[in-house]
Amino acid sequence: MTEPAPSSVWTRPRPEPRRRAPGVDQYVAAALAVADAEGLAAVSMRRVAGDLGSGTATLYRYITNRDELVDLMIDAAQGEDPLPEPTGEWRADLGTVARALRTTLLRHPWLAGELTGRPALGPNSLRRSESTLRAAVALTSDITLASQALGTVRAYVLGSVAAQQAVRHAEQRTGLSEEEWQRSVGPYITEVLAAGEHPMLARRIIEAEELDPDEEFAFGLDCVLDGLAARLAR
Repeated sequence: MTEPAPSSVWTRPRPEPRRRAPGVDQYVAAALAVADAEGLAAVSMRRVAGDLGSGTATLYRYITNRDELVDLMIDAAQGEDPLPEPTGEWRADLGTVARALRTTLLRHPWLAGELTGRPALGPNSLRRSESTLRAAVALTSDITLASQALGTVRAYVLGSVAAQQAVRHAEQRTGLSEEEWQRSVGPYITEVLAAGEHPMLARRIIEAEELDPDEEFAFGLDCVLDGLAARLAR
């Protein structure tokens, strides 16, 4: 006999909150606050319940386990900035998709790692997936190519955000701001460059303009969109 499929947090009826007790939305908001401040590893059923002054048993009335809680957190984050209706101009629409994803990932530093595996299936996540695909099919009606184009944009955003977050992590780990770190390694870099063995690196450090993260992201996104336009025009 085939085993019945396990119930899903998306299909299971949600119990009504007991009087003066937190509901699902409050628990999810508390979990988001913990993850944003301390990382996803800090989120536990006991911690979230405790932060709301609730017993863990009350939380388990609504959410079966931590995995379900994380699924709910992902979906809540995905629903914070609903995408506008696609305009039919693929470049503008995919740019909007990319910038919205970047905003969400920077707001929730733990989220990127949760979006690179199995697809998120909550209602907000499904709405966002539908909207992004509608933006991509304005570039090509071939749904496979549209999905690949969207995946390319998404991969760029994830990589760009990871690089920006790495700077933050380094600041937290060392206790030095980016400017303080640069001053601390300045004498060493000056000595290395003076040896003349790395002329291109010397030009990069001395001559190249330093862009802020928003400018770097915009440049890279333009390159990605230019590449998609050229590739699909063949």
